[in-house]
Amino acid sequence: MELTVFSGTANRPLGEALAWALGSPLGDCKLERFPDGELHVELGEDVRGRNVCIIQPTAPPVGENLLELLLMADACWRAGAARLMAVLPYFGYARQDRRASPSEALGGKLVADLLVRGHFDRLMAVNLHTASLEGCFTVPLEHLNAGTLLAEAVRPYAGPGAVVVSPDLGAVKLAERYARQLELPLAIVHKSRTSGSEVNVRGLVGEVRGLRPIIVDDLISTAGTIAATAEAVLEAGSADDITVVATHALLVGPAVERLSKVPIRRLISTDSVVPPKGLPFQHEVVSLAPLLADAICRVTSHVRVR
Repeated sequence: MELTVFSGTANRPLGEALAWALGSPLGDCKLERFPDGELHVELGEDVRGRNVCIIQPTAPPVGENLLELLLMADACWRAGAARLMAVLPYFGYARQDRRASPSEALGGKLVADLLVRGHFDRLMAVNLHTASLEGCFTVPLEHLNAGTLLAEAVRPYAGPGAVVVSPDLGAVKLAERYARQLELPLAIVHKSRTSGSEVNVRGLVGEVRGLRPIIVDDLISTAGTIAATAEAVLEAGSADDITVVATHALLVGPAVERLSKVPIRRLISTDSVVPPKGLPFQHEVVSLAPLLADAICRVTSHVRVR
């Protein structure tokens, strides 16, 4: 059965790279906005009886990109597509997988329900902020891990004298995997969050004195956690050659300003969202296209990856 790949507007370059890796041109889909802001979606090719893959990270603006994905899916379903797969390199609302109080909304579950109601037969995501979110979906979810790709990208900077640093207790398992793969020691920062963008560091476990820190996390939003971690390891006597590794580099709000105030030498991330430009430090981007293409081929029995 033929496979057609469509890309939303949230990360068109990754969509084009994925289509190329799968050996087929990107599907033609017209997206336009009416004067009142409504989004109109119309397919430019026949998808009847085909497998359809729609790639769209729900990156900022999250609501707009999520609605675009759902409208594209509806257009494909009504046009007779045999099966629909959503590829979400970055899944917004993944941090809302639980409620801290009875008066909060459960955003992760709500978005999962919306995607299921969008006629998708299968979903694919990369490094969900919370793996337990998988339980919110009633259709198969392929949860891909970009850690191996990122660890190999950071290997040139991970020789003797380096240390992997977890910025909080929630990232310890992730940091342990990096430390094992790179054969480096591990240090852990203990933080407390005071708001959605502010954190306080309470302590540091492990030795960083004289070592080059490699701070690893799955997501950088406003960079409050990363900046606080960098300051903590510097105060503990680490070298000022700091590498930051993250799957999703959103870098919203005050993120760039915060990171520019600490000696970040380089950032290594994937292209799950469109990489920001003009950063005051080196930014190495690892493409997710081969990882996504390989996974798609395995679940659709499609042609092999280029």
